[in-house]
Amino acid sequence: MPPVFRFAPSPNGFLHLGHAYSALLNFDRARETGGRLLLRIEDIDATRCRPDYEAAIYEDLAWLGIAWETPVRRQSEHLAEYRAALEKLSALGLVYPAFESRAEIARLVAAREADGPWSRDPDGAPLYPGHAKSLSADERTRLIDSGAPYALRLDMAAACQHLAGLTWQELGEGPDGELGIVPARPEAWGDVILARKETPTSYHLSVVVDDALQGVSEVVRGQDLFHASSVHRLLQTLLGLPEPAYRHHALIRDEAGRKLSKSSGSTGLRELRSAGTSPAGIRQLVGLDQVSLGVSKTPP
Repeated sequence: MPPVFRFAPSPNGFLHLGHAYSALLNFDRARETGGRLLLRIEDIDATRCRPDYEAAIYEDLAWLGIAWETPVRRQSEHLAEYRAALEKLSALGLVYPAFESRAEIARLVAAREADGPWSRDPDGAPLYPGHAKSLSADERTRLIDSGAPYALRLDMAAACQHLAGLTWQELGEGPDGELGIVPARPEAWGDVILARKETPTSYHLSVVVDDALQGVSEVVRGQDLFHASSVHRLLQTLLGLPEPAYRHHALIRDEAGRKLSKSSGSTGLRELRSAGTSPAGIRQLVGLDQVSLGVSKTPP
């Protein structure tokens, strides 16, 4: 079986150099290994994702010379598959509703930090500080029936109880030079959100379901998602899904050392193209002008 790669952007803004680097790495890996490249549109956030951004993704990738298989998988068209995975986790007793708003969670964290530092996940966000797990079944039902908003969280302690020794195969390099067989530490993330009242999935849940259903064998993505692999390995194991290899790559950063992002207004590929930059110029900007058998120059 040929290896399967995927590039999975969200249509919530225009692609920038960081996206180009990741997409080109996936494309190059697929060509060098005789593999397949899939494109997945991660559009579960209906409030931020827009059709014009999705159209721009196709335009920018085609301009870069990247070819992908069709049809393209759009997450918004597969909510039933994510719901089925969520129900499987619920049947294992690993999912519970939490009703605090973001503002309430911030207040809870502030109250706990009055007594000392509160634990944070690898991305720097505070771990869930509430007590929703202690609510009775009747109280949960009453709140849900009242129309209260809620998030469905993974009971991380229960999930990890019988899954010691999880690892993943790292073919790239982690932020601290991790390579080879890497121990997974999903407990560092606390009770992550798996879905919300209005959306039957989350990034963590949908990405493992998609990768399994699409037969992805090697996940090539940025180092900012390196630690998230711990959660993904846990969910894969709980759901009985196959384990891909992971190849995390360095991030393209701005002059201040910050990773490029849509939210910070990083210069988009469309602007660079309008300014006269060629696809070859984009490769040079991200350090991929000398690609050979998967080895590239270190990105700037």
